[in-house]
Amino acid sequence: MFSQEKYLKALKYAVKAHGEQKTPNGEPYITHLSSVAMEVIHACQEGKVEDKKADLAITVALLHDTIEDTDVTYDDLYSNFGAEVAEGVDALTKDKTLPTKKEQMEDSINKLLTQGYEIQMVKLADRITNMQKPPEHWDGEKIFNYHKEAKFILSCLKNSNLHLSKRLEEKINNYIVYIK
Repeated sequence: MFSQEKYLKALKYAVKAHGEQKTPNGEPYITHLSSVAMEVIHACQEGKVEDKKADLAITVALLHDTIEDTDVTYDDLYSNFGAEVAEGVDALTKDKTLPTKKEQMEDSINKLLTQGYEIQMVKLADRITNMQKPPEHWDGEKIFNYHKEAKFILSCLKNSNLHLSKRLEEKINNYIVYIK
């Protein structure tokens, strides 16, 4: 499966790139990245994903927010990890120049649909990880829209991995308690 050397290279790179960044709940950002990678690792084992694709999925899981949330560029990832990783992370990166969150999500999903299942899996794992208790500062509308967005993601990417699809569906069903 995934080699410790590749995992540590991607993990150390992500830690450095994200620096002191925190999750919306105030935890060090590495907790989010590690959780997404853990979901992907388990899904790769459950789905018997071939080693090369598992390596790619796990690397992208650890790096998935670097272009979107740090100073890291596509070219930086290309230089350090190769074209497949850079393209996978880029597909997971929202285009903030689009005017609405809905358009950003639709664009992101369209980019992901051009990628292999191993990249699409990362989006499912990311949303699974994010479907925790919402931050206190979120209002009811934001919580409702986040839930709706999760259902959209699942409907578009559910075929990428059965295990992750079931996990996300369960998270979506449980998230209803937060909708006011």
